Amino acid sequence: MKNICLILFDIDGVIRSVENSYRLSLKKTVYKFTGWEPSYVDIDNAKNEGTWNNDWDLSLELIKRYSKKNNLNLEIPPREMIVKCFEKFYFGGDPNKDSKYWSGFIKNEELLVDKKFFDLLQSKGIIWGFVSGAEYASAKFVLEKRVGLKSPPLVSMGDAPDKPNPKGFINLSKKLLGNRLGQSNIPIAYVGDTIADINTIINARKEIPSQKFISIGIAPPHLHLDSRLKERNSYETNLRNAGADLILNSINDLQHIHLDSF
Repeated sequence: MKNICLILFDIDGVIRSVENSYRLSLKKTVYKFTGWEPSYVDIDNAKNEGTWNNDWDLSLELIKRYSKKNNLNLEIPPREMIVKCFEKFYFGGDPNKDSKYWSGFIKNEELLVDKKFFDLLQSKGIIWGFVSGAEYASAKFVLEKRVGLKSPPLVSMGDAPDKPNPKGFINLSKKLLGNRLGQSNIPIAYVGDTIADINTIINARKEIPSQKFISIGIAPPHLHLDSRLKERNSYETNLRNAGADLILNSINDLQHIHLDSF
């Protein structure tokens, strides 16, 4: 079957829910050093600034902001201490060892899609892959062990500069499409749940203006509860205002969307 488009996916908030894993690790890490635990709204608001794609860096930033806002003389921990604390909460074991030895919050993650979803996309002529700021061990665990994908195309933390720098996104696109990007190429979409993800596409367009890039936004899972509809609407408005071409109600809606119409 002729390939009709390429869709690259963020992982956190798109393929898996991280409210009770990454975000909980962030909350607990900030609390460890300040005695204050940021709310999910605090985290969403910071993410909406469009620059905080790395949760280690956001943990450190929230510690600094809390100290400054409350005129505290807190000793700001070095980044390596933040990383060590965060990883203890998240993995609960050595990320380089077998996942059966992990006991951290990563075990709480709920999958938002299954292998059949990707099989269906492939059957429709859609090429897919993943561009994520998650650590390689975490991304590999969810995609291979949990979803059941075999050696999926992946750019993870350390493979490229952090989003919204588009280098990782562009490099994987080139790899999957035989280095052919430009006017005559099939559309390339990116699905993400943060403004940094939207900005990644905007920056990719600046790099290769002749290529059709499509930005697809989706609110993270914790905002899909009926009780948080107002917050979700506000979040989606922020994604649109940032430049999202399309907002999904559910990741499964991708099965019915024709990206060549954009």
